[in-house]
Amino acid sequence: MTSLLFGISLSALLSTTSLLVVLFRVSPLTAPAYALPAFFVSLFLAVSSIATLLCYALWRFIPLHSWDLGQILGISVRQGVFLGVATVILVLFHLLGLLTWWIAVMIYGVFILIELALNS
Repeated sequence: MTSLLFGISLSALLSTTSLLVVLFRVSPLTAPAYALPAFFVSLFLAVSSIATLLCYALWRFIPLHSWDLGQILGISVRQGVFLGVATVILVLFHLLGLLTWWIAVMIYGVFILIELALNS
């Protein structure tokens, strides 16, 4: 396991732990100025790092292209960050009361189209 992959794995563990701490220990009613930003940052980090690891495993064990491991990891990080940003936007829309199922599909669709454009 490379040091970067180990760092991403450690980041996934720590960010998931911080998300659970924010969910179970921080009250948005008593400290909304700290609770909401902490929730969104920990959600972004948790989703991005876990999605990066899942995309890396997918691209590594289903070899559709002849990429080296560095390129696979770079693409996986980009896909994980895109999925994290889309998920944070989705939760923000839900918090604002603007989310419907077709808006969720459009948000993820925009990020899928950006990824397809960057992959070419």
